[in-house]
Amino acid sequence: MKRLLKSPWLELIVMCGVVILSYIALTLISIGAETPPGGMSLNNISLLTFGFFLLSFAIATIAVLAGIGGGVLFTPLMLAFTPVNSLIVRGTGLIVAMFSGLISTGPFMKSGLGNLKLSTYSCIGYGTGAFIGAQGAILVSDRLGVTGEGFVRITLGIIVFLLALYFLRGGVKIDWPQVNRVDRFTKWLNLPQPYYENSLGKVAEYRITRAGLGLLAMVGVGMISGFFGLGAGWAIVPTMNLIMGVPLKVAAACSGILIGMGDCISVWPYLLAGAVIPLFAAPWLVGQVLGGIIGAEILIRVRADSIRLILIGILLFSSFGLIAKGLTTLGYIADVPGAVYIVVLLVIMVGVTLGLTGKFPALGGRR
Repeated sequence: MKRLLKSPWLELIVMCGVVILSYIALTLISIGAETPPGGMSLNNISLLTFGFFLLSFAIATIAVLAGIGGGVLFTPLMLAFTPVNSLIVRGTGLIVAMFSGLISTGPFMKSGLGNLKLSTYSCIGYGTGAFIGAQGAILVSDRLGVTGEGFVRITLGIIVFLLALYFLRGGVKIDWPQVNRVDRFTKWLNLPQPYYENSLGKVAEYRITRAGLGLLAMVGVGMISGFFGLGAGWAIVPTMNLIMGVPLKVAAACSGILIGMGDCISVWPYLLAGAVIPLFAAPWLVGQVLGGIIGAEILIRVRADSIRLILIGILLFSSFGLIAKGLTTLGYIADVPGAVYIVVLLVIMVGVTLGLTGKFPALGGRR
């Protein structure tokens, strides 16, 4: 009982209470309100808002576990199932990604799993790229049409798919990369931070290398994040893991911290363009708060190879969404039905589940 009166549980209780009261109030208002011709009834708005909250909660939990921004799932889902303007979806996607990262930062820092020095250093490149990418998105929307965006989405989808294949074939080697040589610049930065690894029952130490190359890669990752409104944890994690030699679990935690800082920068061009609507974004933010904390608590305790499997699933689904949207935008195929997205997501989830339980050796890798 005493724990419930302490942070962050007290804040969670208050927030849940406010959410419940708000939905009750919306329901009561909708009973006596008249719907204008061609408008949506308040009752439907209440149900839609509550649905957004539940979906946001689920997305946040999965996103934090994989070290990605919630926008990676939010943006493809919204573009697939709703007629909401693409620019609004991308702007809100950055808000979703930002909040999932901000909420998970506390537990990560408290446990020592999050490396603040590494995250702050990486944010220099990521934040710069994210702002440039967001400005590019506004430019494309206003002047260049959708053709260029279609080609970029297809290219990005292919890259994400190749990353998923690399993680699938990489096995346990990328969970704890072996760094044999540290360059002088990286050594001067002194970025590593030992932490207590619950799954191993001991203090884990690691080395980091190629910090300069990692910073340049973060600029590109930030541009992708800002342009598409996806958040970029799916790219931040492999960048830290494969280029800089950061352990996968640490990279996933730092990704959440970095997204929380960097997407605060990239969301400003969308705000100034009027692409962020508070009433639309509010239920997504509340879901990110609750799901983000729960996801962070789970990540601290799970095995690193489990994070790899979840990340593979997220990358595959994101790749499918990006390629399908790109082909649709260019007019090569018709709009992909929402049922197809659901089937693809279910197939991927089944594969990941089998991998986690050891029933799917190709996914399970070496233990």
